[in-house]
Amino acid sequence: MSSDLNTTTTLAENKVLMLYILSCINGDITQDGLFKIISSINDINYFYFKQVLTDLMDSKLVGSYTKENEQVIKITSEGKNAYILTKDILPGIMKLKADNIFKKEFSDIEEKSSIIAEFTPKSENEYIIKCKIVENNETIFEVKTFAGTRDRAKRIVDNWNKNANSIYPKILNMLLDNK
Repeated sequence: MSSDLNTTTTLAENKVLMLYILSCINGDITQDGLFKIISSINDINYFYFKQVLTDLMDSKLVGSYTKENEQVIKITSEGKNAYILTKDILPGIMKLKADNIFKKEFSDIEEKSSIIAEFTPKSENEYIIKCKIVENNETIFEVKTFAGTRDRAKRIVDNWNKNANSIYPKILNMLLDNK
């Protein structure tokens, strides 16, 4: 009986922890991004994380939608209300750990998500490449181009991921130069 009670308490704590983290995020996040934060606060495996998240989504406390061809999640207004009503379930030590880890992990995730590059095959000899810079969930720069081979497409994507901070200003200066 006590192990069932303990499991129920842990489930409730993990739901409230997820709601807390999602309420701290201004905007949306991918499931993998949320898992990275949650698993560094509380030692849970991916399958358990998915079960807890699915429960929250089924209860309409967390919503899921596609944004720029990526599946993202966001707390709903019902989820915010549920968090306010249940926040006392979250142990103070877990909340403190969440606050400390959240700040570090979320800034890492934001940095990674600000430079995006991807390629998709259009045909056997043609690949579409998209390179973007995203700040505060807004695309501030995007370029789309084509490559004749997978290798060239991959080289462009890799180069953008490594050097976008120097490539972007050069392109912007070229666009602004009226020679």
